[in-house]
Amino acid sequence: MQLHERFIYTAKAYYNKIAIIDRAVDKRFTYQQTLIASLIFSRKIKRFKDRFIGIMLPNSSAAVFTVIGTLMAGKVPVMLNYSTKAEYNIRYAREKCNFRPVVTSKKLLERINCPVLEDMVFVEDWLEEIDLKEKLIAVGISKLPLKFLLTYCNVDEDQERTSVILFTSGSEKDPRAVELSHKNILSNIEGFSEMAKLTEKDVIMSILPFFHVFGITVNLWTPLYHGMTFITYPTPLDYQKICQIVKEEKPTVMAATPSFWWGYLKKAEPGTFDSLRLMVSGADKCPQSLRDAFWEKHGKLLLEGYGTTETSPAISANMPEANKPGSVGKPLPNLEVRIENYETGEICGPNEIGRILVRGPNVMKGYYNDLEETSMRIRHGWYDTGDMGYLDEDGYLWHVGRLKRFVKIGGEMVSLVKVEEELEKILPKEVECCVVEVPDEVKGAKIVAVVSQKVDEKDVLKKLAKVLPNLALPKQFVVMEELPKMGSGKIDFRRVQELVIEKMTF
Repeated sequence: MQLHERFIYTAKAYYNKIAIIDRAVDKRFTYQQTLIASLIFSRKIKRFKDRFIGIMLPNSSAAVFTVIGTLMAGKVPVMLNYSTKAEYNIRYAREKCNFRPVVTSKKLLERINCPVLEDMVFVEDWLEEIDLKEKLIAVGISKLPLKFLLTYCNVDEDQERTSVILFTSGSEKDPRAVELSHKNILSNIEGFSEMAKLTEKDVIMSILPFFHVFGITVNLWTPLYHGMTFITYPTPLDYQKICQIVKEEKPTVMAATPSFWWGYLKKAEPGTFDSLRLMVSGADKCPQSLRDAFWEKHGKLLLEGYGTTETSPAISANMPEANKPGSVGKPLPNLEVRIENYETGEICGPNEIGRILVRGPNVMKGYYNDLEETSMRIRHGWYDTGDMGYLDEDGYLWHVGRLKRFVKIGGEMVSLVKVEEELEKILPKEVECCVVEVPDEVKGAKIVAVVSQKVDEKDVLKKLAKVLPNLALPKQFVVMEELPKMGSGKIDFRRVQELVIEKMTF
């Protein structure tokens, strides 16, 4: 089965049910209306000669119609990050994937201060162009016998066909174009849905951007797979508004990054999250202080999951009935996880730290047009996440950081994530922090702590010395009021490191 094929079956089964609640424009669309709108958009997208179609849209009904319509047109959506450096991201993606059209929004370009580039088309223009004739044609197509409708929408039996191109965050190196198949995303939805007991009765709060794998799989295709209702809103950073929407629309499932959850926590009133049966934190390490704060203020479990763009994304997750706070949960039932010693390649035993490898139908086709990088990351069917962790005796996966976020000092491997965790326990909640590695003339590398406001360095180091070896103690503190972030809310470690080195140079 293919994603747009599944959507068509769902739309037929849940004809009059509300599919999308678009809170940006205060409109509601049934599954039948969503099918018709997607068919209208697909007719417009078919005009383009390119196989790949750039999509740069915030979460909205128009974005949903565009993604579905692109697949129905027999083309591949290339999701573009507009949260930072939008113009650069468009040009980078065009060069990487060789396409010209970019479907976007005039309002978005104004909001993010991005210039109008060549070969951009605007959903506002498309919506204005839709006349009665176009609507009637799309209605007629939607009522075709299923066999003919599927053929019209370019559905075939090839599950390995590319369903989307997504870009990695670029927090450590230049973004890579990840090619995910229909099978990749469908299998991930099925594995996570089994763990989370998702059904058509669930209502999802859809605020994670569709250019992020967490967003497009969990916030777009998962509700369309099951026949759920989902609520879209264009910016997850509008914390007050998001809390208001949650209180009014009463979703049952919501996923966000730790950075976003902190924002919602601060703006939420008692009772805001009462409707949620499942609250999932992913894309970055969830601090214990955040979990504690949600439990204390709202009596709600914030459950941590783990995944990567290359695995479509979910690898593991905690669930209400199977939760070990601090771990990233148990692996999904339809994939395998193993831990390899990073030096010998041997399989590690319980509680032994090594590389996290994943094998299953969710593992990407590869990096588009980059056979060398693909072959380095996928070996004998196993995808090397580049992360370090371990499986405990109960089968829970514990993530201890990126291999690139380990630094070798004096012959010892030091986890920067571990240093951050201990630092977070000591610093006041309002102080944001991270640690980075910078060159050192004597030992080759040293650890620098970056904090959002000045702290008592001597006191912090004294407390850290009780829980960390001397090699792991930060050798310097740098104040950075605004830590650079990715669109997902993750800290942009590469940029932080660059800024720290610049400060140390001058």
